[in-house]
Amino acid sequence: MFIRFNPNPAGRNVGDCAVRAVAKALGISWEEAFEKITDAAFRMADMPSADSVWGAVLRSQGFYRYAIPNTCPDCYTAEDFARDHPRGVYVLGYGNHANTVVNGNLFDSWDSRDLVPQYYWSEKLLND
Repeated sequence: MFIRFNPNPAGRNVGDCAVRAVAKALGISWEEAFEKITDAAFRMADMPSADSVWGAVLRSQGFYRYAIPNTCPDCYTAEDFARDHPRGVYVLGYGNHANTVVNGNLFDSWDSRDLVPQYYWSEKLLND
């Protein structure tokens, strides 16, 4: 199920998807997530929107990154992922977007169920 989620304090939808996704995944405010990501960006000398930067924040909080199997690269959508993951917290990465799935619900500021994720972060180490 899609649930509209935009914790941006000004209600803006301004390319801050990584901040929103990290905030939801970690259960913190938009401001706290923004601070964690920008601190990491400064240390890494990279942009806050870089996957490696916000991914480093998730990694520091105990998340693990996994690739989406390439069995159907254009047909496994965020909606499919959410349905297949009814428990847990996941951050989906698309290369140019990020959002969060919590207990089978997709949280984003817009309906992104049709996007095709490339990878995801899980709050627990999975036994592959």
